Amino acid sequence: MLHFNFDYYRPSSIKEAVDLFVKLDKKGKKPIYFSGGTEVTTLGRLNLIHTKAVIDVKGIPECNALEIKENSVVVGAAHTLTRVFESKIFPLLGEACVRIADRTSRNQITFGGNLASDIIYREAILPLLLSNSTLVIAGCDGVKEYPVEEVFNEKLRLKRGEFLVQTKSDGMYRKFPFFIDKKRKSEKVDYPLITLELLKVNRAYRLAISGLCAYPFRSYEMEQALNNTNLSVEERINQAILAIPAPVISDIRGSRDYRIFVLRNLLLDGLVYLGGVRA
Repeated sequence: MLHFNFDYYRPSSIKEAVDLFVKLDKKGKKPIYFSGGTEVTTLGRLNLIHTKAVIDVKGIPECNALEIKENSVVVGAAHTLTRVFESKIFPLLGEACVRIADRTSRNQITFGGNLASDIIYREAILPLLLSNSTLVIAGCDGVKEYPVEEVFNEKLRLKRGEFLVQTKSDGMYRKFPFFIDKKRKSEKVDYPLITLELLKVNRAYRLAISGLCAYPFRSYEMEQALNNTNLSVEERINQAILAIPAPVISDIRGSRDYRIFVLRNLLLDGLVYLGGVRA
């Protein structure tokens, strides 16, 4: 149960949502956009957020898009993780979504909510980084499209009053082979030690990881090492590990050394799975 009361709004258009935010913000109500509401509820119970107004974007048609349009895979931010997976519209993204939390939670957590989460994992961003996707963002300046790496830097960098409408990914990425694995401290549902994704585009590997560092990332330096076929497989993996772009997390779920051990095995598993090396 939340310890504060708030007004609830469900606009039916992007313009209505943005206008509502501006109006409520001027009144000092500290409005929040939300769709599934999972994180708002959780953080609200912990008194980590407080608002007098929430704006639910689930009634906005663009936030509910789920289609292939002009060879672009369009996924609305208001869809649940379960819906994204079951649609089969973008296998790489769907497989990432189905590994987040448990089925009951995935039925509530939205795609956009995961991307904008304050929790460090944000695993739904990994396929978007690997596929050089575009994010459609609405705000006071209108609706604009940005390359994912322009607005996602460690976390989704939205300006005040902006919200994520949908994502767009080139349809060609639906056909490329990929490897996804998620390792936890135990087999029970828990936050991951590491979630690793490899995408094989023609003969080159792309790599994105969550849980290893304090934010999810795609590393071009690690990819360069993995794609250096002049080196042995062991040395390619060693060089990739040396190129990790930020400090490795060490916590109650796993030490730094243990996470690197897990990473090393996941990289080998992925290369074997995608046919890059022999077991």
